[in-house]
Amino acid sequence: MNRAAQRAISLARHGEPALSRKVRLSARGYRDWWAQYEEGGIRKDQTPPAALLDRAARAGALLSSTRLRARETAAAVSGGRTVVSDAIFIEAPLPPPPLPDAIKLSPRLWGVVARTAWWFGYGEGGETRAQAKVRAEKAAERLIAESEAHAEVLLLAHGYFNHMIGVALKARGWRMAENQGFRYWAVRSFVAPLPSE
Repeated sequence: MNRAAQRAISLARHGEPALSRKVRLSARGYRDWWAQYEEGGIRKDQTPPAALLDRAARAGALLSSTRLRARETAAAVSGGRTVVSDAIFIEAPLPPPPLPDAIKLSPRLWGVVARTAWWFGYGEGGETRAQAKVRAEKAAERLIAESEAHAEVLLLAHGYFNHMIGVALKARGWRMAENQGFRYWAVRSFVAPLPSE
């Protein structure tokens, strides 16, 4: 089998964050909660799945987002190997729309509301969906270049932005070989197109 057929990129979501989701918040409260989430790490009582540890051991290159939760996840699976962290892989923003304080939702529901609002153009002056798409395309190109040098690549990053990178990989002919969904520690893997494709 030729080297091109063996190239693979795996996108893993970070482990479960330490910040509790068992709260109900207003939009302003969610904005503060998200800021803490962005700065925080993962719960310390977690064990990475064996399959993810095996994948990390096989990977020729390990990369992560610069967010603490991604870096701690990478450290948990790297076996002490070098992990390259890059801000290009951070999560797409989640600014909540300015709804009345009387509306209180869980962080999970606020995530859906904020992602939907962001998708349709709400951004509070931050990164737009179009800008995030360009970043995801650059991130995909970076991972493809890493795969050309190392065959198998593992990225430890974030749920939604990993999805955006996956879309960019598929647009470049990469095929999804595994999809574990979007839960914590889950992996979505892509294989390079064959030379004839």
